[in-house]
Amino acid sequence: MEAQSITQKIIIPDDLISKISAEITSVNALAVMLRTQLDDPKIAVTQIVELIFAGSIALDASDMHLEPEENSAKLRIRIDGLLQDVIEIPLKSYRQVLSRIKLLSEMKLNITDRPQDGRFTITLPDNTIEIRASIIPAEHGESVVLRILNPKSLISLEEAGLRKDLYETFLTQIARPNGMIIVTGPTGSGKTTTLYAFLKKIASPEIKIITIEDPIEYHLTGISQTQVDPAKGYDFASGLRAIVRQDPDVILVGEIRDAETVDIALQAALTGHLVFSTLHTNDAAGTIARLVSLGAKPFNIAPAINMAIAQRLVRRVCPKCSIKKSPTADELAQLKTGIAAALPDLAKKGIELPKIDDKLQIPQAKSCPYCNNTGYRGRIGIYEAFLVDNEMQRFIQSNTSIVDLKELARKKGMLTMYQDGLIKVLEGITTLEEVKRTAEA
Repeated sequence: MEAQSITQKIIIPDDLISKISAEITSVNALAVMLRTQLDDPKIAVTQIVELIFAGSIALDASDMHLEPEENSAKLRIRIDGLLQDVIEIPLKSYRQVLSRIKLLSEMKLNITDRPQDGRFTITLPDNTIEIRASIIPAEHGESVVLRILNPKSLISLEEAGLRKDLYETFLTQIARPNGMIIVTGPTGSGKTTTLYAFLKKIASPEIKIITIEDPIEYHLTGISQTQVDPAKGYDFASGLRAIVRQDPDVILVGEIRDAETVDIALQAALTGHLVFSTLHTNDAAGTIARLVSLGAKPFNIAPAINMAIAQRLVRRVCPKCSIKKSPTADELAQLKTGIAAALPDLAKKGIELPKIDDKLQIPQAKSCPYCNNTGYRGRIGIYEAFLVDNEMQRFIQSNTSIVDLKELARKKGMLTMYQDGLIKVLEGITTLEEVKRTAEA
């Protein structure tokens, strides 16, 4: 299990991956294996670090957290969006692991009183995974977060969990020659994954696609990707200004953060480019107000925006242990109130759902080793989106109220994320509890 390089790269051999994939099928199994190694004084820290990474990757974790406490350090991993405790690590072992991570990430070992960021790669027999490391000083030592950027996490548009009507709308919009599509949501809601799915769908030798990101999360074949470097004066605004001079057909701006960037992005959308980007807002209707707060003028926003999307990720019920149950009277009322009005429109679009009556059965999460005793395994998106047609353009130019915009969008057929989640409950994909945890009614 010895690493092949002191810095920047861990090479994990095929036989180790096969062993770990077979033996580590739950968080508990990873904890048992780690405890065995930590108790063995002959095991080198490089082996412990490799096991932490290999085990986390085998469990499809998105990130790892090492959190020092008074008498030990806690290892936690995030699976399907929620953190799970793995093991308490003795402080001596934690310090060795911390030093190893700093070496791999090319951080300074003697700096403990201020944040540091770094990166390194894990090379597997059939894959290369990038690790983003962040260390900050905390009360009992340095706290570490390691983000796992696994290319296998990238999905196609067909795998995104889109309703039939929404999928067809997305296909039409990403095929347009110009305008802007904005995806909104909090950190960790899958915005970048959706934008990458768009790029993968439209990429071809006939069109030039350039991205500017902070940072580049995944490398896509056939696409020019650039990364901001504020220390060298290369931020989103200056990078986007340079990209426009490169004659692209499609531009991806990782995030719109300031007035200059939003102005250049809108001008690019108005001058023959298709622009994809993200914003941090609570819902799709909040997109316009957020752009205005960044300094954009409504008369520029209205003709530039083609579509605004908001999304969240909900956990799928475990396919091995979930059961179907009759909803309670309160749950039945929630389903009826939330989705009944939209059922006729959905039926016209070819989406058939079960009747919401006393015979209805909906999923209930249980518990088994396959889902780490959570009742859920994997995640799927819930979405809301509205198109900016002529009527919407006129409305945006005269009124940027989020409440009024949402009302108009719903009148024009937009289903909210909550309603999209209820549809997935009726389809047996997730639970009502999960939808309520993730989206507002």
